[in-house]
Amino acid sequence: MSKEVHLVVVDDEPDIREMLQEYLEMQGFQVTAADGGEALRAIVADGRVDLVILDITMPGEDGLSLARFLREKHDVGIIMLTGAGDIIDRIIGLEVGADDYLAKPVDLRELLARVKAVLRRADGKIVAGAEPAKELRDNIQFGKCTLDMAAHRLIDERGEEVAITAMEFDLMRAFAERPNRVQSRDQLLELAHNRGWEPFDRSIDIRIARLRRKIEKNPSEPKILKTVRGAGYVFSPDGDV
Repeated sequence: MSKEVHLVVVDDEPDIREMLQEYLEMQGFQVTAADGGEALRAIVADGRVDLVILDITMPGEDGLSLARFLREKHDVGIIMLTGAGDIIDRIIGLEVGADDYLAKPVDLRELLARVKAVLRRADGKIVAGAEPAKELRDNIQFGKCTLDMAAHRLIDERGEEVAITAMEFDLMRAFAERPNRVQSRDQLLELAHNRGWEPFDRSIDIRIARLRRKIEKNPSEPKILKTVRGAGYVFSPDGDV
């Protein structure tokens, strides 16, 4: 298998670092392990990194601070590892721009699926061991923006690319494939998150709020991604023209 895809595993527990590194290397990835923020910063400064698997709870600089740093300074995928019941950490992680989260103890096969899903983005990269996905080639226009389905990019009215995470793109694609139809939160979780609904899971609401800041003229009065009280959300591609 190709080792072109570079992953970094950041965890202060040596046993977890070694287990994840060994498993992901067996799946054909190049994997570097880091025991904390200082090591991670040195790795990303030294060369290309495609995705970081990042524990939230670490001594010194925690995972949320590191995720914020990565999102601001580097174009990388981010999967956060959280405690099984840490709903607040998951919400904050998504708010700072993480692409996905996974609860500890980590199921290795699920982690692999999440890694492949996050990496399948932007330039149409096919990750090690993944089957090529059938791409939708049409561009979807809404308001002043365009969703480039083939390249997994969001383009603004000036023709410039708008930064968008893999999870945000998946959500926009789910909406674009079902325009003017009300979608409930649990439907959107299944369509765009590949995960069943969890009690108090606000990840859809958080991502929609982030998308509104990127595509709406006035995010507080959305015209494209509208809330349908008590039912969910609806995508109106002609809503802000």
